[in-house]
Amino acid sequence: MFSKLGFLKCIVPVMTGFIVAFTAVKAQDRYELNSGWKMAAVKEVKEPGTAVSLKTYSLANWKPAVVPGTVLTSMLENKAVPDPFWGMNNEKIPDIYHTGRDYYTYWFSKDFKESYPSGGKQVWLTFRGINYSCEIFLNGKKVNPKPYKGMFLRKSFNISKLLSRDGNNRLAVIVYPPDPVGNPNGGQGGDGVIARNVSHQYVAGWDWIRPIRDRNTGIWDKVYIEKTGSINLKNPHVVTLVPGKRNTDGLQKPATVKVSAELENATDRRIEGILQYILEGTKVSKNVSVAPGRSVTVELPDHILKNPRLWWPAGYGKQDLYDTNLQFLESGKLVSDSEKLSFGVREVQTEWNADTKSKQILVNGQKIFIKGGNWIISDAMLRFTKERYDAEIRYHRDMNLNLIRIWGGALIERPDFYEACDKYGMLVLQDFWMSGDCNGRWVDPMKKEDQWTRRQYPDDHHLFLESAADMIKMVRNHPSLAMWCGGNEITPPEDILVPLRDSILPKLDGTRWFIDYSNSDEMSYNIIGGNGDGPYTIQPVSSFWEKRTFPFNSEVGSVGVGDYESLERFIPKENMKVPVPRPGQQPSEEADSVWTYHTYTGVGYEQSIEPYGKPSDVHDFATKAQLVNYDQYRGIMEGFSSHMWDWYTGVIIWKTQNPWTAMRGQMYDYYLDPNACLYGLRAGSRSLNIMCNPVDGMVMLVNNGFKQQRNLMLAIKTYDMSGKEKMITQVFAYIEPSSVKKILSVKKELDELSKEEGAFLSLQILDEKQQVLCDNFYWYPNEKGEYSGLNKMKQAALVADARAIGKGKVEVKLKNPAGNPVAFFNRISLLDPATGKRILPAFYDDNYVSVMPGAEKTVIIEYPSPVANPVLSVKGWNVNEQKATIK
Repeated sequence: MFSKLGFLKCIVPVMTGFIVAFTAVKAQDRYELNSGWKMAAVKEVKEPGTAVSLKTYSLANWKPAVVPGTVLTSMLENKAVPDPFWGMNNEKIPDIYHTGRDYYTYWFSKDFKESYPSGGKQVWLTFRGINYSCEIFLNGKKVNPKPYKGMFLRKSFNISKLLSRDGNNRLAVIVYPPDPVGNPNGGQGGDGVIARNVSHQYVAGWDWIRPIRDRNTGIWDKVYIEKTGSINLKNPHVVTLVPGKRNTDGLQKPATVKVSAELENATDRRIEGILQYILEGTKVSKNVSVAPGRSVTVELPDHILKNPRLWWPAGYGKQDLYDTNLQFLESGKLVSDSEKLSFGVREVQTEWNADTKSKQILVNGQKIFIKGGNWIISDAMLRFTKERYDAEIRYHRDMNLNLIRIWGGALIERPDFYEACDKYGMLVLQDFWMSGDCNGRWVDPMKKEDQWTRRQYPDDHHLFLESAADMIKMVRNHPSLAMWCGGNEITPPEDILVPLRDSILPKLDGTRWFIDYSNSDEMSYNIIGGNGDGPYTIQPVSSFWEKRTFPFNSEVGSVGVGDYESLERFIPKENMKVPVPRPGQQPSEEADSVWTYHTYTGVGYEQSIEPYGKPSDVHDFATKAQLVNYDQYRGIMEGFSSHMWDWYTGVIIWKTQNPWTAMRGQMYDYYLDPNACLYGLRAGSRSLNIMCNPVDGMVMLVNNGFKQQRNLMLAIKTYDMSGKEKMITQVFAYIEPSSVKKILSVKKELDELSKEEGAFLSLQILDEKQQVLCDNFYWYPNEKGEYSGLNKMKQAALVADARAIGKGKVEVKLKNPAGNPVAFFNRISLLDPATGKRILPAFYDDNYVSVMPGAEKTVIIEYPSPVANPVLSVKGWNVNEQKATIK
């Protein structure tokens, strides 16, 4: 399980050149300063940085610090504050708006060994992110003569002449919070003035999170020491051109690879040399001359790559990557610096769909129906790890999604995030740091300043553009990065938008679609009115099928409360109370104060749980909530998919994850425990799917793939509450690539069977070998809209068998003997035998599964945890919990 403290320990990743543009020749020529830091509040340090950074200055009274990290994460590590994600603890932590900025202004210091360089060698100190401004000192000298501010700006300093002759060095950094910090008055982004900084906005509070008390002040991203020769090779850039319409297999026509890089000459003499890389046995090189003290951008000759292995989004093909080394050889012999490059060969295009009136996305010439999720940030307190990123992106892949949108109130995601997206095939739509809430789109009484003033946020437009250019360089080589977006629900001010769109992006990238904001008519023409996205509340499932909405909806979503095991991770026992519906009132439910604090109110379940029977307690409420979760998110994706290319070119769920212990809009909780939303979304997003329109009972096929699907056997069955099966039909069908097809209506049969107690519908696609390609299972209420039959179902004696089939991999077989009722809606969990708690993260290829009488279902579980002898738990609607050892 990922513990909260585990998040604080930033693991050094296997570095690749595109992750950070400052890699040296060998592993020992670059290392991270990620341990041994100490911290002290500014009020406790009377001496200047020139004194603090001397080895003779005592740090005996300083406390351990977490770097990368924030002031608050270090305070949490030192037990100076309670866990702000539990209960009402966040209210116990002083807010910077009330304490003043000095309260969270801190010194950070680190002693390290690095020899004074000789023979023309250079040593560089690199910061990948400081929030918000700082002064840096090394061995009694100031490192940054000019101000260093802005959350999204990397800085690299040549410290060769500042290093100690004896190799013992002290680094001291004073970090100042954003200014202004904003009043967390309950508005979106508080009173809005947090957006006057070039930083993230959610830290002043939003409708899905409470304020982060220090506004994430600190050395929040990685710090490196790097050693090079005379030339420092920086910011390599790889562009791949893939002309024509490609298939995912077979012989490929050539692709073009274009590589460039910046070369910085740190010496006072002209340096001659060769910039080169080798790809698939072919060397590509160029002779270069760099004047003293100058930086140049060098473009290498284009390389024609024969029969390339292409990178495809998830669900369409493989995510092949190429690896190479980009080197600068001084005088053609001595390697001065080197960058490892990993990249995917793919090209993203867009075209206008005249039927939907929206853009559609193409990859390698093939149109992709976008099924996406909105992403805020991995952890609200910026405790990032490669492992957590990997788990979260894998969950998105497992939902059968193909895109993640990074919301504009957060940040340009870290390279490890993009690396995971490359691996799992997630396209990324990356916003810049604007939001309609803070930046003035609407009249808002919670905001301190008027719309015209907020329209010009941030205060420093030059810093915004400088930061944008730097972040573009940091992530532009990732094949997963598909689109840039100027801001969330608002365009940047004109003097930011125009240079960003017309100058910076064409120069530094030039290969990706840029939209000015997330509701742009260029993306999705709004013929309905309103904001251009939503709704966000729970909806009748029929509305997703029958009510036409925005043609490329950037935000649409619903509920997301986890089960009881999830709730007890952050809600005290005394607050485990069932929300009570309040029909026709606002808010629509009366909830416990801790639930309200963790943002349940406003996007709750209203009266949607009542048809399953009034919850008897929180256990019962959370169980029934999962039924609603599954139905909602399956319904969203199936409804949008049913109108693929005629109403819609894409849909992006708001939202798929939470960086805090919030209770809405999440497919898995903060602790990486999936709820039924994830598996409902997975079911509705299958590449090849069979589904049923809840309005007219029309059974439909959906094919998202590039190939025609023939010789498909469709098996359509119903079951009553006792388990009696009725075959409606079994028919052969086929479907064209990237299309939707109506088959037949089963409304009459469903209405008749479900009239009294409700009914089940089983839809399956079988291949020529009679193997199940798709299995979709629905439950229906009676004619009054109540699930009366579910509450009368007899227990099903489900048989569970589990065996290990590899390291961290378990096969589960669930058998429901003939004569039983349906074994309905079973949650499978893998437990730690020592604690009885779920192993997290764990990846189930299906969950919340139902097993028909006389049938068997297989589920594969993978888990990275080293827990020995895990225990399997299976518990369903009418299946008592049973536990089994793993054979």
